[in-house]
Amino acid sequence: MDLLRRLFGGQPASDKDEGLYLYVRCGNCGRALRIRVNKRTDLLTDYDKGGFTLVKEMMDDKCFRLMRAEMAFDRAYNVTSQRIEGGTFITREEYEAGVENKE
Repeated sequence: MDLLRRLFGGQPASDKDEGLYLYVRCGNCGRALRIRVNKRTDLLTDYDKGGFTLVKEMMDDKCFRLMRAEMAFDRAYNVTSQRIEGGTFITREEYEAGVENKE
């Protein structure tokens, strides 16, 4: 594959995951979710304020209730505002603690 990339000018594959991760808890069943956000396809450029916006709908695999998150990010991908319907935002540590307890 590297030979083809060199011939056609492609960039070598990167092992670095450049996604953003959201950690949420369902307001109905309490299931914790880890959601990957693709910076290139999921974020919309906010030309008025600078930065990015995200509207993400999520569903867990227990009660199948829809959750909807709306977030704003600055140009460095730092969260400037966030709102969620049907659930709550949690930290990565809370998510990992919940996953360890289930296993």
